[in-house]
Amino acid sequence: MGFPNHHVLSIFAAMTDKEKEIELAWQRLLFKVKPDFGRKPNLQSMLFLIGVQELGHFHRPFTKEEKQDLMHIAVCSLMENKGYFQTVGRDDDGWPHFERTHKEMPEGLDQQEYFLKELILDYMAD
Repeated sequence: MGFPNHHVLSIFAAMTDKEKEIELAWQRLLFKVKPDFGRKPNLQSMLFLIGVQELGHFHRPFTKEEKQDLMHIAVCSLMENKGYFQTVGRDDDGWPHFERTHKEMPEGLDQQEYFLKELILDYMAD
């Protein structure tokens, strides 16, 4: 049967040094913001938080669709700093809109996830 965390350890062992560094910094960040969430946040909740910050509409309820849009705003805002998107303006309600550039995005879900985590870590450090 093995240890309960054997699977997690084998995944960690297969990571590059950079991925390990990102993952450790990511876990430290989640631990740091946990009291603000009341529970340990995940990638989606961190994207939501950044989306709200970028939108600038605080302390109001959002619909499920708006929450998805906020996560999209976060991804675009984070990736804009690396040249993957550019802001094309805001609509009448103040929601930003983005356009993809021709820069190639990281391929593979794992690589995209680590890329987003790294971008969030940079964002939160600022």
